[in-house]
Amino acid sequence: MKIVLAPDSFKESMTASEAVAAMRAGVTEVLPDAEVVGVPMADGGEGTVDAVVDALHGEHVEVQVSDALGRTVTARYGYVPLRQLAVIEMATAAGLELVAPHERDILRASTFGVGELITSALDRGAEDVLIGLGGSATNDGGTGMLTALGVKFLDADGLPLSPGGADLERLERIDPRGMDPRLRDVRIRVASDVTAPLLGPDGATAVFGPQKGAGADDMPRLEAGLSRLAAVASATFGATQPQRPGAGAAGGMGFALVEFLGATSRPGVDEVAETVGLERALRGADWVFTGEGSVDAQTVMGKTPFGVAQAAVRAGARVVILAGRVAPDAAVLLDHGVERLVAITAEGTPIERALREGAQSLTRATAEVCRSL
Repeated sequence: MKIVLAPDSFKESMTASEAVAAMRAGVTEVLPDAEVVGVPMADGGEGTVDAVVDALHGEHVEVQVSDALGRTVTARYGYVPLRQLAVIEMATAAGLELVAPHERDILRASTFGVGELITSALDRGAEDVLIGLGGSATNDGGTGMLTALGVKFLDADGLPLSPGGADLERLERIDPRGMDPRLRDVRIRVASDVTAPLLGPDGATAVFGPQKGAGADDMPRLEAGLSRLAAVASATFGATQPQRPGAGAAGGMGFALVEFLGATSRPGVDEVAETVGLERALRGADWVFTGEGSVDAQTVMGKTPFGVAQAAVRAGARVVILAGRVAPDAAVLLDHGVERLVAITAEGTPIERALREGAQSLTRATAEVCRSL
């Protein structure tokens, strides 16, 4: 019997690799002769760097960069030398969690630090860059990132715009001539589950602006800035696609990566699965165990357990999802090839205890599943 273990992290309890180890212990306790293959997974959000580094035996690189407000922070990305692959979570530089609620200033929040991370990866020799979008504090259309990479955004007087989204409505000219030439030879892939376009009622500003601190007076200004960015970008490079699904990810960084840097964009779990070789691992598998901290009806919107389950079904394997919490509406997953949904902690368990004992609970629940196979 071949069993593939492909969980995401269990937030605040286990990394994906630790979850694989906990599952492996449960399998070998009951089925010591089973072939067990571990593939740490993620969906482009938090934990993506760790999952890829662990799966491909890469390394973590720490670098001093600017956070969304221009303060120096230590950010980390992953690098796999044998593949010349860099894996970046943009939130480690320009993330909302790095800015205290009372400090949030979406008008001047910048993605400059993400550009610094990309530059560091290029200095290291990266030829393939996977960038996970999500959790940003920004709404600058990725202009901060591009500025760090050598692009100039100028006003009517030929002066550089101030960082952030507020000044974009004064944009008159984009000068890409100083862009780092190494970018021409680099494959850039975007991992994101956000399908919002750049503009409009379903766009970056309207949907995500309020949670980043945008007030009622800020919203029209930020929308006008992104609209101006799209117009000047089209005039500079030819027609752009601000309404492309995903262009609004990370405050418009999805737009910048595709239109300025030629990136490809796919659902995060698909990008991570390709990177870590999930399809290859699934060949000949009888069962696939996946999971994360919580599953519910929203899991089918591109979260790791759903993406893994779809790949497993295509490979002819049967699927079990194990999670710290299984919401009643998660039953929808049973209509998508999942055979079992297993909560690893008893209902009513205090959250602190559930997080602390997550690994033991996952091992125990996995062993119970194996006894019933």
